[in-house]
Amino acid sequence: MTLTVSLEAFPSPKRNFEESGPQRIVLGGGCFWCTEAVYLELEGVLSVTSGYAGDREALANYDKVCSGLTNHAEVIEIRYDSDRISLGELLQLFFSVAHDPTQLDRQGNDRGRQYRSVVFWESEQQRDFVRDYIHQLDRDMVHDAPIVTTLEPLEAFYPAEEYHQDFASRNPTQPYIQFAALPKVHKLREHFPEKLRGGGK
Repeated sequence: MTLTVSLEAFPSPKRNFEESGPQRIVLGGGCFWCTEAVYLELEGVLSVTSGYAGDREALANYDKVCSGLTNHAEVIEIRYDSDRISLGELLQLFFSVAHDPTQLDRQGNDRGRQYRSVVFWESEQQRDFVRDYIHQLDRDMVHDAPIVTTLEPLEAFYPAEEYHQDFASRNPTQPYIQFAALPKVHKLREHFPEKLRGGGK
């Protein structure tokens, strides 16, 4: 992913999303180990759960999803306190640090629809807010290619197997975590320290 602006100057949504108190958003940006690691760092995030969305419950397991024969995506369910961190801030990091939204049905060497860039929305207001932000980023040519993130209604979220939860922090020396997840966390800490738990202190 190449940006036309620095990460510090990556634009936030131009309008606010009206919300208050505990909320959730379900995001897919490639392997859920990587996106989970980023969002667990943030002030105002109450929990992050890796899982699957986009297809039937019977197909919501790691072996079936990794086969690429289901319509599930690897996703994270983020529960957050909107009085401490906004949906706009979560999306700003999704489109800048957490993954590359210009890669179609892949992230790096991970290929297939299960790794697609996707936001699963729960209300039309949420859908419209994300859509408008994508249009804003494309219009301003923030990335060097169009954003391919899909917007899909959230029919159900299925938590992944227990060993996938909090995977990066429990397996920091695992090669994939070293290669793919930790660089994203380091970018977050370097460029958005004010969004970290404790204000980056």
